[in-house]
Amino acid sequence: MTQSVQDQVIAIIAEQAVMDVSEVKLDATLEGLGIDSLGLVEAVFAIEETFDVQVPFNANDPADSQFDITNVQSMIKAVEGLVAAAGN
Repeated sequence: MTQSVQDQVIAIIAEQAVMDVSEVKLDATLEGLGIDSLGLVEAVFAIEETFDVQVPFNANDPADSQFDITNVQSMIKAVEGLVAAAGN
């Protein structure tokens, strides 16, 4: 069975936070999960590799990126949009 985008994004975030996927809540912020800037960049790379997409993310100024990292849910929605646009 193929995992949903949500499940895969949560798994990537959980790996970076060194948590079980069941501990990652949709309204959680990356900071709240203990993910620092390096972990965020690693998560972005993992998302790009997993979904074969280019994430519009500025590692030097994450707040100025077109990739919404407000919380887990916003990241999932952003990835779903990228996947849909790429036709994956």
